[in-house]
Amino acid sequence: MQPAICLLSVVPMRKEPSHRSEMVSQLLFGEYVSMGEEKDDFVFTTCLYDGYEGWVQAAQLTPVTEAQVLATTDYIGVEAAAVFIKGRCRNLPFAVPIYASEKPGEPLHFGNQQVSYRMPDTAVWHSREKIISKESLGDVAAVFLETPYLWGGKSVFGIDCSGFVQQVFKLFGVKLLRDAYLQAEQGEEVKSIAEARFGDLAFFQNEKGRITHVGILLDGKLIVHASGKVRIDTIENDGIVNIETGKRTHHFHSIRRFF
Repeated sequence: MQPAICLLSVVPMRKEPSHRSEMVSQLLFGEYVSMGEEKDDFVFTTCLYDGYEGWVQAAQLTPVTEAQVLATTDYIGVEAAAVFIKGRCRNLPFAVPIYASEKPGEPLHFGNQQVSYRMPDTAVWHSREKIISKESLGDVAAVFLETPYLWGGKSVFGIDCSGFVQQVFKLFGVKLLRDAYLQAEQGEEVKSIAEARFGDLAFFQNEKGRITHVGILLDGKLIVHASGKVRIDTIENDGIVNIETGKRTHHFHSIRRFF
């Protein structure tokens, strides 16, 4: 199948080939897909990072050769950074992948596009060097805090619960699948909240027992998650309690460990 790269800051991935269709996820700048069936001005795509599928407007993708499908463990490590496409500056959000050219300072070529990263090393997050800790996880969470909830969102412009934990864990070299119920099948089981520790993922269910929510456990029975916005609330045996209203918002299902 034909590979392609997203060279726009954030692009919607939809359930059906229509602008009116539900956004099920997003592609961030620098993320690759394989392209399949075409319908009208949309193309069915599979994200190479997590295997997620959906329809993307074809004009929002840049076809590339197999040799131009690059790997990286580096990401934008500040709230926004400038990247130049054919010499034109674009501001890109936190956690967007960054690729290295063979010769430092030289631009990269993706299809008919030329990309230059002009940022200091202090603006780059090197995930291969990062170990999850209270300090490092706190640094990442602080960037996402107050980000508005957006169904299907994956960036600091708007994010959903599973997109939030996926992006955070990506920055520590852990590849999570896209949806909460899929993430709940990864990692190792933790039998109870009493046995949970910092950095574990807690999952929550609806009235039918289906996993619909996920968050990252912190110390002191706190959890950071995307609900209305990325926020910190308390967690009890039965679920999440909104720290501002005192109301229970999510019902506990399970815990998984990745570190």
